[in-house]
Amino acid sequence: MLSSKSVLVGAVVGLASGVVACAGADEPQGIEARLAQYATVRLTADLEELPEGERRAIPLLIAAADEMDAAFWVQAYGARDSLLATIGDPATREYIGINYGPWDRLAGNEPFIEGVGPKPAGANFYPADMSVEEFESAAIDDATLRSLYTMVRRNNAGDLYAVPYHQVFAQEVAAAAVNLREAAALAGAPGLRRYLELRADALETDDFRQSDLAWLDMKDNAIDVVIGPIETYEDQLFGYKAAYEAYVLIKDREWSDRLSRFAQYLPDLQMGLPVPDEYKQEMPGSDADLGAYDVVYYAGDANAGSKTIAINLPNDETVQLQKGTRRLQLKNAMRAKFDRILVPIADVLIAEDQREHITFDAFFANTMFHEVAHGLGIKNTITGKGTVREALRDNASAMEEGKADILGLYMIMRLREDGLIEEGDVRDNMVTFLASVFRSVRFGASSAHGKANMVRFNYFEELGAFVRDPESGRYSVDFDAMRRAVTALAEEILRIQGEGDYERASRLIRDMGVIGPTLQADLDRLGALGIPVDIVFEQGMSVLGGTR
Repeated sequence: MLSSKSVLVGAVVGLASGVVACAGADEPQGIEARLAQYATVRLTADLEELPEGERRAIPLLIAAADEMDAAFWVQAYGARDSLLATIGDPATREYIGINYGPWDRLAGNEPFIEGVGPKPAGANFYPADMSVEEFESAAIDDATLRSLYTMVRRNNAGDLYAVPYHQVFAQEVAAAAVNLREAAALAGAPGLRRYLELRADALETDDFRQSDLAWLDMKDNAIDVVIGPIETYEDQLFGYKAAYEAYVLIKDREWSDRLSRFAQYLPDLQMGLPVPDEYKQEMPGSDADLGAYDVVYYAGDANAGSKTIAINLPNDETVQLQKGTRRLQLKNAMRAKFDRILVPIADVLIAEDQREHITFDAFFANTMFHEVAHGLGIKNTITGKGTVREALRDNASAMEEGKADILGLYMIMRLREDGLIEEGDVRDNMVTFLASVFRSVRFGASSAHGKANMVRFNYFEELGAFVRDPESGRYSVDFDAMRRAVTALAEEILRIQGEGDYERASRLIRDMGVIGPTLQADLDRLGALGIPVDIVFEQGMSVLGGTR
């Protein structure tokens, strides 16, 4: 079995060579326009408020995150340095960095460098010449090909085989583990220390369950790091392969205290889902917390293209059923998106008499309950097709994001009806939710979140949840119709997931996951006005300051 990264990089030599042959990038104006889609945000924090040991641990965690960044480059593209060596234009190099390759993540992964072909659906997780049928046939005899933590390659005979991540990325995981263990020695909170030690071990073995459980047990930590191969969005061929990423976080204790009380309601919310009992027979664990954090560093998958503003982990279905999940709201990044993107969108596309309902508290709540909703529903199909993720394959991420979005608003409506949320007005949540659809649809078809938002927009339009004034091009929520649409779409997605109905999921995404001409014209108005699509960061110790 081959285990060096040189073998992995060799699989994409053709891509890199293609770039060499056509090193001229897009016209400068084209690249500048693409760059203008991102608003720059500085990720700063007051490290002096941290305990001394944890303040000194921050640069170590950032160094570990950088190793995940290097590993993700290989998963997403291949030979980063070979690609960048062919590009002289600084703006093009910057945009390559944002996208982790020569494909624009905000434009359906279209290539933005002349001569580069389409991005493989399986990124660099699989051989570029591999067919779906070939993989499925080989996986019958070798289940490790489907593992979250293997790269698929060919041997000298041309047959497919799996290489464990910890072998392919031995250099990166070893360096990250050293930094995590050194950070653990500085950690004052015992739970944080134990998690960092176990996570270092996990990176070197690809066995993450014990570190996931330790992460859920942390309660008193002032800092946090989410690190490792986690989400499967990058694998758009099957949705099997987890991509390396990292977040370095500082806890906002005041906002976390405001959120913590909602975890106790999860069992009741599960039982109140609008589907028959067999679709909600799995009771989510509630021994987990809801927390607010300022994020000070993004790396790898988390930093590619559009940026996450909340986290719901771990993804391990067994761990979720045993202990639940932790939901982390990235408050500073969320505030940046609200101020720089959502409010300007609302000023253009939301009817003037409903703009008072665009509030940060509603945006924060909608995002928080999106993450809570990931823990609801069902993780194992009721039809014997395995986990929902296994059954829905490449549609799994889009369906899961769609479920979380719609159930988040459904839960807010339920909690308000029961008097458990008293602040604000449910109309704030609904109008802010609609404005957020416009924000997320702009992420494009290459994003699971973008697909989910396209489905929801078209579904809501069909059921009359909003109306568009043809003269002003502005949208108003029909509050009663939106209630009905939320319940109907929640039931549709929960049934698809529970039954593991791949064909039905494909049909829903195919028929509704598209941007119609009217919506496209409205989105074009946002671009013409210079409203950013997403954010990009100035980050790291040079921004944070402080000392090791």
